[in-house]
Amino acid sequence: MIKLLIVDDSALMRRQLTTLFEAEGDFEIRQARNGKEAVDENRAFQPNVISLDINMPEMDGITALSLIMAERPVPVVMVSSLTEKGALATFEALNLGAVDYIAKPGGTISLSIGEIKNELVSKIRTAARAKIKAKGQPTRGLAQRLREEREKPAPPRPLAVRRGVVGEGLVIVGVSTGGPRTLEDILPLLPVDFPWPVLVAQHMPASFTRPFADRLNVLCPLAVVEADHPMPIEPGTIYIGKGGADMVLVKRAGKLTVLAKPESREFLWHPSVELMGRSALEHCDPSRVVAVMLTGMGYDGADAFTEIKKRGGRTIAESEQSAVVFGMPAELIERGGASVVLPSEKVAAQINAWAGR
Repeated sequence: MIKLLIVDDSALMRRQLTTLFEAEGDFEIRQARNGKEAVDENRAFQPNVISLDINMPEMDGITALSLIMAERPVPVVMVSSLTEKGALATFEALNLGAVDYIAKPGGTISLSIGEIKNELVSKIRTAARAKIKAKGQPTRGLAQRLREEREKPAPPRPLAVRRGVVGEGLVIVGVSTGGPRTLEDILPLLPVDFPWPVLVAQHMPASFTRPFADRLNVLCPLAVVEADHPMPIEPGTIYIGKGGADMVLVKRAGKLTVLAKPESREFLWHPSVELMGRSALEHCDPSRVVAVMLTGMGYDGADAFTEIKKRGGRTIAESEQSAVVFGMPAELIERGGASVVLPSEKVAAQINAWAGR
């Protein structure tokens, strides 16, 4: 049995979630009405996984999460609204150690829970098996990294270095569950003179990717933007695929351009890592592509990244040691598509070495 603690201030929400998971037949469930009760139940019930609302009276979800992670760490799935404020709170929760999040459709899950039933059950089951990263691991904590980056003098950016090098190399990154926290540990370690563009397909709702790109832009020496319209890719820029769309590379006026296109029904996850990888194969010299597969459930991108390796490219699969969910990297490894298998704290150093930095 999976011991699930449902935390929400709405009695309707608690009742609907309890009914949903009881129907699965293998969940033992308790409820909490606010963050204070959640902390107490985590101690008494000792659940395998928690679904945790963010906005609650007496003690909010973020405060409760920080106490849970300090006292008895357990996989937590946050319940978040599809708003910019909800997105910012969700990223804070993920940084504190939450494994994943459920986005409320239309701002309320209770009135349309049928729309996300399968996703909800899948995410709770996956979280129950996920590896928890304690706060501040695997690399330095967020506040410390921010302080160090701000205090570190920026090296000069000679235009001769940054012009005309787009064709020399490209980094593409695929990631899902556990990704925001992992990306925050990796991308800030790419130096300000990193010579290649970086494309990131992170499975995420449409309203989350802009706040996420803005957050990373503060953390990273490189510029980070949401790829929400056609953009000629530039060296030293990180492009975050827009949620609710697929990110692909095309050639326009002889220049490699990234654009967001409507989600393809051919693929299960979006932004699609597989489609991004295929477009890189079509428009780039595979030997100049570095493909990085990070934490996530499923197999998105495994076939395209394996083909990149077969055609002379270099690929990294995150190791089981550090992956929150060892699904997507495991699929790449099983297909023989990983040039190297590394824990997340060593990924940036390998990318920098291949880029000559």
